[in-house]
Amino acid sequence: MRWLVGWSSTAARALGAETAGATGYDGETLRPVGSHLLWGDPDPLWAVGDWRPDEVRVVHADAQNRIAVLGICGASDEELRRGLFTARGGALRHLTAWPGSYTAVVQAGRRVTVCGDLAGARPVFHAPWEGGTAYATAALPLADLTEANLDFGHLAALLAAPEVPAALRDTTPYEGVRRVAPGHALVLRAGAREIVGYEPVASLAVAAPPADPDRAVDAVRDALVEAVRVRLAAPRHVPGLDPGPVPGMGPAERRAARGMPVPGIGADLSGGPASGTLALLAAGLPGRPGTLLGHGTGAGERLLAVTFNDLTVGGREAELERAGALAANPRLHHVVVTGAEDTLPYADLDGPLTDEPGPSLVTAARHRARLAAGSADHFTGHGARQVLDAHPARLADLLLDRQRRHLVRPVAALTRADGSVLVPARVYGAARRLSRTPYRTGLEVLAERLMRRRFDEPKGPVGASLAALTWARPGPAARWLTGEALAEVSVLLQTGADRAAGGPGQRPGEFRARTVLARHAADLRVLEQAAEVRSQRLHAPFLDNQVVRACRDLPEALRVKPGARAAVLRKVLEGAGVTDLPPGWGTPSHASSAAAARTGLRLAADSLVDLFDTPLLADAGLVEARVVRKAVREAAAGEPLPLDGLADLVSLELWLGRLLARRGTCWTGTPARARAVPAGIAPQRGALRAGARPS
Repeated sequence: MRWLVGWSSTAARALGAETAGATGYDGETLRPVGSHLLWGDPDPLWAVGDWRPDEVRVVHADAQNRIAVLGICGASDEELRRGLFTARGGALRHLTAWPGSYTAVVQAGRRVTVCGDLAGARPVFHAPWEGGTAYATAALPLADLTEANLDFGHLAALLAAPEVPAALRDTTPYEGVRRVAPGHALVLRAGAREIVGYEPVASLAVAAPPADPDRAVDAVRDALVEAVRVRLAAPRHVPGLDPGPVPGMGPAERRAARGMPVPGIGADLSGGPASGTLALLAAGLPGRPGTLLGHGTGAGERLLAVTFNDLTVGGREAELERAGALAANPRLHHVVVTGAEDTLPYADLDGPLTDEPGPSLVTAARHRARLAAGSADHFTGHGARQVLDAHPARLADLLLDRQRRHLVRPVAALTRADGSVLVPARVYGAARRLSRTPYRTGLEVLAERLMRRRFDEPKGPVGASLAALTWARPGPAARWLTGEALAEVSVLLQTGADRAAGGPGQRPGEFRARTVLARHAADLRVLEQAAEVRSQRLHAPFLDNQVVRACRDLPEALRVKPGARAAVLRKVLEGAGVTDLPPGWGTPSHASSAAAARTGLRLAADSLVDLFDTPLLADAGLVEARVVRKAVREAAAGEPLPLDGLADLVSLELWLGRLLARRGTCWTGTPARARAVPAGIAPQRGALRAGARPS
């Protein structure tokens, strides 16, 4: 893991620029373990973890004004200096408009500004400490610093309504540690904190002027090309040297067995449009996108394309054929990683402690098997679906903008999938109701559903679309929570409804799309930590700020067309000079993930039942153990239960076990007991009430 951490205190200490840290126990200096000091007191900042030298840049204007950028950032030092001077006047948006994925921290006198990103893949956290405020890009260091206990209200909301901001609020799994919402920045003035948004808010009273589709697609192309180019321009890093030969193993096999990536640049190549677009863009841009001369294949300019072939689950033959056709490009070096039963979801549940829980914990070993064959810098297509596809609730946005004619194509596609002549009336009626439903009413309806345990939803693609045509909906794991946990989340929603009289300031479709993106970005962050390969960096350009902004400017009429994502990415590639795509490129696949999850659950049913023999979730009052064990057995037997809900339960149970089993702390200068959740989880009733207080 890599993060930055610092604090802003109420009183300035007269320490030198090269010293920082409060006085801890026995006079020892309190500072993060394994940290590198970027600047010192009175408001110190550290970079913690295995940052590469080019990933940490600090530009000084003078002793009291400086900017630090951590991550991949395409701005030059002069642009950073100009950004620092502009930020001193209070303008922040330009700090997030450079290509790449990074966190910017600006210090202007005693004012410290930390900018989060738009998607939520690089979040910012804060907590009160020593009369001031500590902040970090990870929640666990702040929880260790403050010895925070678990926030049971947040954990209940994470299971009952994971995509509803009114339920999650700004909380984290750790009590007292808060999250800065995507699109916002944390501003600290001598310890006092303020959360400010840096994105302009569109008016709901007047529809936005119609955007030109061709110009919007060109903007997406430019943003994606620049996002890929800035990563290719970064210095190349060679992982640790190969210790030596192993009988019967080639160099690539030795690297994979020892958890070492291949030097150079690589990309996923699943056969889908997102990963294929990034691989072709990276391979086609000028420069040296592939391995370094003298390492690996020795080609010097070929990009390593990795395809995962699951031998236990069929249905992806067409995608694999398309991946092979794309890999015929002479600029690509194709590697196929085969997966057996040991790479199925739930097959290997051992792994490192992540900063937060996430459903990807049950599939981390599956992703690690693929990434171990990848490169030191590896492109992934994560986030493309969330930023390009149209959430079903966007149909209500079209009605709000009086663009009914654009409902014809998506409704016709649903009608063909269902085969019923009643589909258009049902979909149009649901979209019309949502367009006329206030946000507050949507929260109240969800609170009522949780209280009365109403979780049944229509089946099939039409049913999924109808269920999504709402301001808020229960999470897939909500049906297995205790009545007390659901009641606590219902109270949070009622409180949120009372505060949200004016709504979220967005149309329902746009609002739902942003919450889904935030949920996906948070889970991707968990996946990066759980499946981490030493010396490897995963790059998700679709989650870069500038790419997210360009995708948000796509007109609704273009976005809601069936196959819009593939059509947009095809135009992106054509604009970049790539035209020879294989037949069927962009065809959606419906087979792999659900079938793999069900197969893995069936094979791991006994171990999952043992996991929930005496679960920590039951000690926290969130579930009853027998209810979850029964659900696991029924799902393994083929009952139509929501598998993603079981993944939420299993991953949270795993995360709690790893958190309580850890030793040590993220800080020096504290005794061994000074860490998050020092007392563990004590079985008790009413445990949720402390975490459910409105913030």
